[in-house]
Amino acid sequence: MAAPISDAVVVDVLRRVDVLWAPVVARLERPPALPESEGADWWAETAGRVVAVASAAPRFAGKLADLLPLQNTVGAAVQSLVVLGVAAEHEVTDPAERVALLARVLLGRTLTAEQVGPLLQRQKGVYAEDVLGARERRQGAAGVARALWRVARLLARVDDALDARPKGGLGARALSNLPVVGVLGGYRAERVALRRAAQLAATALTGAKRE
Repeated sequence: MAAPISDAVVVDVLRRVDVLWAPVVARLERPPALPESEGADWWAETAGRVVAVASAAPRFAGKLADLLPLQNTVGAAVQSLVVLGVAAEHEVTDPAERVALLARVLLGRTLTAEQVGPLLQRQKGVYAEDVLGARERRQGAAGVARALWRVARLLARVDDALDARPKGGLGARALSNLPVVGVLGGYRAERVALRRAAQLAATALTGAKRE
């Protein structure tokens, strides 16, 4: 049996995920005409579309295709974008709060911002540059594909804990195991999972504000 994944490892991975997705989250913005109450669903739908476009980027299509068998990791990577987008909707700017939210939704781990903070401080010197390089801020499909590729590889470090992430319906997941039609089933399951991740994030943030 593998040793439990420590909080330090979880925080180290998720802080890097936060930094990698930051330019994408900043570029995307909910249309002003859309009610704030529909923000979580908007992020779920938008993330699905954005990543679908990114996966077709010529330079990265091959790399992403290599990752497709690791659906758990790729699905979690897209869900992390949704969670961070919902956090932006709620004006959550503290890195410790965002990492704690990612841990709760993706890993089912109830870390608080107070617990995350000291672990972030230990890594402060490498928070951005170690992940992004000097100027990894490029936009467009290639930039999103690059971020998705790196986030998925990072999350592979905590793959054993990703079974706790939101999942799609049993029917769609069962369909994903079948030949040929499995792609459709997997797609449907992940779209449902994205909506569940968005709602979990919104509920966690709303509850935190009431406390």
